[in-house]
Amino acid sequence: MHTDARPAGGGVRAAWKAAHTPVAGVPRWVRICAFAIPFTVLPSGLWRLGLLFVDHSSADSGQLPDWLPLEVYVVLLSVVSELLAFTAVGLVAAWGEVLPRWIPVLGGRRIPVAAAGVPAALGAVALTALWTVLAALTQLAGTTLQGDPVPADFPSEVGGWTALWFYVCYAPLVLWGPLLGVVTVAYWRRRRRMS
Repeated sequence: MHTDARPAGGGVRAAWKAAHTPVAGVPRWVRICAFAIPFTVLPSGLWRLGLLFVDHSSADSGQLPDWLPLEVYVVLLSVVSELLAFTAVGLVAAWGEVLPRWIPVLGGRRIPVAAAGVPAALGAVALTALWTVLAALTQLAGTTLQGDPVPADFPSEVGGWTALWFYVCYAPLVLWGPLLGVVTVAYWRRRRRMS
């Protein structure tokens, strides 16, 4: 007996496919760059989330406002960073060219090239500058952004493996800006050819 009942999770699979299926004309290497971007951000987010399992009772929360618990900040920063990184996939997928139909009033309209390209280009420049400068300061100059020398056991008082794990998790962020730049240029060229 045949039924038309949809399997559980069918909506999730359809949404996943819609979010990840590239549009025609996107070269394979550009798709690889776009899909790699969220993975450059993921290790640092996992490292930060790992901090939730460390005792912070005596730690100073730095510049955070009193109303924002450190744990909430860490989760929000990790989730928002990953969502921002995922927007790069929109530069190769249909949702980066046409607004989804479920958006009131604007749904189904084409996204102007500059509306996606300019923020992506500015983000690529800012991310490249940010992570390259931070990497250069901490590795080459041996100083923090405040100009203080980086402690021998940076980033933690434990040092050793903890510091190594920190560097392994944050090093991929150096690729975020350049990869986004490559995907943005490819998006701009492809969309301009189609216009």
